Amino acid sequence: MVSQLAVVWDFNPVMFSIGGFEIRYYSLMWAAALLVGAWIFTYFCKREGKPQELADSAFVYIALGTMIGARVGHCLFYEPEYYLLKPWAIITEIRNGGLASHGATIGIILSIWLCSRKNKVSTMWMTDRLGIIAPISGALIRFGNLFNSEIIGNQTTLPWGFKFMRLYRGVPADAVPACHPTQLYEALCYILTFLVLWWMYHKTEAPRRRGMLFGVALIGIFLSRFCIEFVKVDQVAFEQGMTLNMGQWLSIPFILIGIGSVWYSLKRPLVDDNVKKVSSKNGKK
Repeated sequence: MVSQLAVVWDFNPVMFSIGGFEIRYYSLMWAAALLVGAWIFTYFCKREGKPQELADSAFVYIALGTMIGARVGHCLFYEPEYYLLKPWAIITEIRNGGLASHGATIGIILSIWLCSRKNKVSTMWMTDRLGIIAPISGALIRFGNLFNSEIIGNQTTLPWGFKFMRLYRGVPADAVPACHPTQLYEALCYILTFLVLWWMYHKTEAPRRRGMLFGVALIGIFLSRFCIEFVKVDQVAFEQGMTLNMGQWLSIPFILIGIGSVWYSLKRPLVDDNVKKVSSKNGKK
């Protein structure tokens, strides 16, 4: 539904419920992110002659690393005073919400390292391929945030502002302020990052430059996050009055790592992987 100046958003986040057990669209988006990621990684393995066992192993490691990292990251980055006193609540209160993308990224990197050691493949080969997958998975999760009416932006008069009705129960739509749909902003930036990486993988020598795709992924994801945070509502009380909020401070190291990874890839010789090589100017492969 669209009013004169804003989108009236009153989406029910619950897909269906059985008794007191609910299945939410947010959970569906997380599942979709993992399954889409597994499908794309399997495609990379087949295209480059890697065994199916690697794809199967990577799915288990990445799924666990993502969920554990996202949960622990939120608890330690945003509510440490609570969870350090009640560490068991990290698990027992997981239904109360709280997942952090920065923690998920750390968890994914650690799981890639463990998986690559177990399967005896290059860690950088895996990080480059998972770097392509990360932004499209992140976009799906941000759609889940939109369905939950969470991680919203500051108030705006722009025509594409969203009125998140579920945050203002009983208040008429005309009295509800329109806010930046920062979930959509991030999702669109991540989709654009994914398309750039997909093009680089198929049309350039980037797959043969260890660290290039991984670095571009980190820059695209976390530079977008850093910029969008300027129009996002603070997630926790201690962020009020901060020049840069927690999300921005946590994004800076990943941006720098991304820049360093790209620089490293340009200084290293090309590697010979089982990928299609683009034609050079003289027509040779």
